[in-house]
Amino acid sequence: MNLIYNVNDKPKFGQLIMFAFQQLLAIMAATIAVPAIVGNGMTASAALFGAGVGTIVYQLFTRFRSPVFLGSAFAFLGSMFAAFGGAASMEMGYLGLVIGAAFAALVYAVIAVIVKFAGVKWISKLMPAVVIGPIVAIIGLCLAGNAVGDMVKGDVMNAAGDAAVASPYAALCCALVTLFVVILCSTYGGKRLRLIPFIIGILAGYFVALLFTLIGNNNNIDALKIIDFTPFRNLTENGAVGVSTFISMPEFTIIKAWNGFKTLTPAYVSTIAAAYIPVAFVVFAEHIADHKNLSTIIKQDLLEDPGLSNTLLGDGIGSFAGALFGGCPNTTYGESIGCVAITGDASVVSITAAAILAMLAAFISPFVAFLDSIPSCVMGGVCMTLYGFIAVSGLKMLQPVDLNENRNLFVAAVILISGVGGLTVQFTLAGGQVVTITTAACALILGVVTNLMLSGKKKDGEDEPQQMIK
Repeated sequence: MNLIYNVNDKPKFGQLIMFAFQQLLAIMAATIAVPAIVGNGMTASAALFGAGVGTIVYQLFTRFRSPVFLGSAFAFLGSMFAAFGGAASMEMGYLGLVIGAAFAALVYAVIAVIVKFAGVKWISKLMPAVVIGPIVAIIGLCLAGNAVGDMVKGDVMNAAGDAAVASPYAALCCALVTLFVVILCSTYGGKRLRLIPFIIGILAGYFVALLFTLIGNNNNIDALKIIDFTPFRNLTENGAVGVSTFISMPEFTIIKAWNGFKTLTPAYVSTIAAAYIPVAFVVFAEHIADHKNLSTIIKQDLLEDPGLSNTLLGDGIGSFAGALFGGCPNTTYGESIGCVAITGDASVVSITAAAILAMLAAFISPFVAFLDSIPSCVMGGVCMTLYGFIAVSGLKMLQPVDLNENRNLFVAAVILISGVGGLTVQFTLAGGQVVTITTAACALILGVVTNLMLSGKKKDGEDEPQQMIK
């Protein structure tokens, strides 16, 4: 598709705010999900602030030439659990999050130095279109289960607090309204609606969910209770309105981690290193795939300009900076790339504004409460389009590839089948930490190995020169 705003374009102020809000909505669900899964007192507001900081750092390193938003990385979930599992105190666990992010940043920095001196041609040779295309598709397809699962879930829990009570049909109705409104706005909407399909879609889905929930509450029908209003109830302390009702300070990781230095041990540091460093290499593969995908969308090779060494440094240092505040190492977000592809807004100014908005939103209690209250089914409807665009973008990369050649056919087949089949590999380190090589990483490794193995294969129909008969 043709971009409405290119990388260096600056939308008008009103449009800029809408674009920034849309980007924030696109990355919000996944960004705040990581601290919710890890628990141990981690907060959504701190994660939002950390994502904003990480994105700003990334933009500085890439000289504002790459429209990428960084958000909480799911790949490091096991590493984060290990930080708290081996900690002598909660404070040391938070310090472990910071140290772990530093180790991951170090891995990126080392790779960046290698790329700086060796260039990027070896990467293009190692991972040509026949490898990267299916990998990008797999990234989208691997997330498909999350989108579909969310589409049939409400957020209201039962009395025991351990199971959703909303009817999957009511939730699916909200998800489909969201999905169809996004599609219709993107396809048939006027110039303005085409620029903000996610905002319109989420508001439409939220409105339907609100109607169901109000009917369910008034008539005591649990199946229609979709929206959890707890985030709004938490704005008041014992029913009283105070300053925290409107503005509150996020609980930053570095503040909680400060006292952890008192009990820090070399053994714990080595445990953190073993838990984070291997995963950083896995996320590096996804970094390449995301930037290759975005390059095809904006028709500009980001590995050349601003350069892979700069994007790696921006991702690594930005991830560390984000973890200082939110505790979560950051990574490039497919949801953000999908948002760029669908809306045609590749402006770095929009991405930067979204990062600033995320940082400001972390302090505004009602805004954070609203984001927390958006039900899973509504976000599932949005994510179906986002993840779908990622998958289709990967398949589009295969268009110039000749799949009549067996060597190309086998490379693509190995990646797609291992990815769709959900191949993962787990191994336990000496300290007991379990490291998981994700499906996308496994598929990439198999694809690279297969491509290298067949790189000497001549094209079909190209015979070896025959020797003369003497």
